[in-house]
Amino acid sequence: MVDFIFMLTRQDQTIEDCIETFECTKHLGVRHIGFKDVGVDFETLRELNRRIQASGATSYMEVVSTTPRACLDSAGAAREIGVNRLLGGTDAEAILNIIAGSDIEYFPFPGKPEGHPTRLGGAPQEIADDCRRFQSLGCHGVDLLAYRAIESRPCDLVRAAREATDGYLIIAGSVDSPQRIQELGEAGADAFTVGSAVFDGSFSQHKGATASQLKDILAACG
Repeated sequence: MVDFIFMLTRQDQTIEDCIETFECTKHLGVRHIGFKDVGVDFETLRELNRRIQASGATSYMEVVSTTPRACLDSAGAAREIGVNRLLGGTDAEAILNIIAGSDIEYFPFPGKPEGHPTRLGGAPQEIADDCRRFQSLGCHGVDLLAYRAIESRPCDLVRAAREATDGYLIIAGSVDSPQRIQELGEAGADAFTVGSAVFDGSFSQHKGATASQLKDILAACG
């Protein structure tokens, strides 16, 4: 069984009605809920995070800022907001320094992410090397953009990451079918994120409601 992280995002941005959407779907029992550092203002993210945690769910913020300085600023924002888990970025040492002393768990990107929407460069060995390095720094796991890979097969990267780390292995981006959830579980993933596939209806293509998409994703988790 793998954990489903519901991202209140579409096309790599937090949706503008994220709070309303959360309130309409929180009764469904999703226990991992996240957002990105772009798309809405800081106070909206703060309030969204407060509501997620008040519901008993674990909150996630994923960094998609494209410059090193912006990534560090986003890490600072995550600390101020008080999220449970911070995803993304590649300068793990600097980000760990920013969140040091907080309760935030950190999951950086292995490989070479670039652009927005993000694509992932890197062969399995490079992914494995990064995973080992991140674990040695004290990261709680990694956030692997497996289905955004441009050089390798997605599940080859997942298996390489699984062999290299005993941390929590999250797969982010383009998980849009029960088949992908199944293959991720078989490859050793602990969790996956879905955002756009919920809101554009592509996970369950014959259903229109957001709640229906979420129920089908939860069912596919095992």
